[in-house]
Amino acid sequence: MEPFKNLINRDTAAQAGHHLRRAWPRFDRTRFEAQASKGLEGLEFKARAMQLADALEATLPADFATACEVIEASLAPPLAFDTQGEPLKLGHAEAERGIAGWALWAVGEFVARRGVVDAASAQRGLACLHAVTQRFTAEFAIRPIIQHHPTLALDTLGSWVNDPSAHVRRLVSEGSRPRLPWGLRLQALVVDPSPTLPLLRALQDDPSSYVRRSVANHLNDIAKDHPDLVAGWVRDHLIDAPDSRSALLRHASRSLIKAGHAPTLAAWGLASGLKGQATLTLSAARAAVGGEIALRVQLQSTARQPQLLVVDYAVHHVRANGSTSPKVFKGWKLTLAPGETRTLDKRHSLKPVTTRTLYPGTHTVDVRVNGVALAVAAFELQAT
Repeated sequence: MEPFKNLINRDTAAQAGHHLRRAWPRFDRTRFEAQASKGLEGLEFKARAMQLADALEATLPADFATACEVIEASLAPPLAFDTQGEPLKLGHAEAERGIAGWALWAVGEFVARRGVVDAASAQRGLACLHAVTQRFTAEFAIRPIIQHHPTLALDTLGSWVNDPSAHVRRLVSEGSRPRLPWGLRLQALVVDPSPTLPLLRALQDDPSSYVRRSVANHLNDIAKDHPDLVAGWVRDHLIDAPDSRSALLRHASRSLIKAGHAPTLAAWGLASGLKGQATLTLSAARAAVGGEIALRVQLQSTARQPQLLVVDYAVHHVRANGSTSPKVFKGWKLTLAPGETRTLDKRHSLKPVTTRTLYPGTHTVDVRVNGVALAVAAFELQAT
């Protein structure tokens, strides 16, 4: 399998150089490509993008507004959308018409570096990112501008909530997420998320699923530091909610539901624990890294009324130092009828992933019904 880092390569630099020269005949394409490509094969993915950004700084016009004009004139056509509002891949013919794809990570980085100098630069940089995000994304590039010029940036985002492009509307939410993975943390918004709440309110019923998913993830970010705020948001906005908003709020609540946050569970009508019994059995007492293990959960109701239940499970993974750390996995959402016995089956993968190393040892599994751990089992994980 081709290494992911090779998505930025010498051809990426050559294509960017070609289109920049087309947009600005005075562009020193030879110098740009030489600096962008020097030792590129020995660099990792982010370092490759940063080297292309360095080359842009060395060769684009010194005047930032002029440099932005060159960038905007060099871009490929905007990405189109499907009927659900999800972005489509750029066709080969369209990609040949301008800069597209991973080269725009470097372009965004260039704008981020130069767009924080002063208010005028920030305003021009935001306008440039408005164009860039319609071809790639500007969720990382916009964050330094939000950090250094928060009032200007948030006012601009407020003016974009009704933009014709779903790419731009998504940037309003995604770019201002307090804890965007791999992005600069916006600590001021971690402490006080209130400046972005009007933006999320305006976008939560957006016609594009691409935009709504970002709003859900933004609310989930806020929930990590302000769980009661998000629980209240869910409670208030579930009233007369269309199906699309209910799905958004469910996704926004996922971490709080897994954590058994009582106000969130109450907002979803899940405040009551299971009336009855829960048992958990595992398919084996031992399993190997790279394999899987099957879980069987049995629920038995003793209630006289139907019970709305969210059933998740947590695996307490062994860490390198021998301690354990729980990771909650989504399970089932169901209505358990009065007196009903329901059996639920799940196969849990034990393949290593990039975000979690699996260590041998005793792994405990517990079943959580409406956030409450009710049944426990364990297995021994062995190295392959």
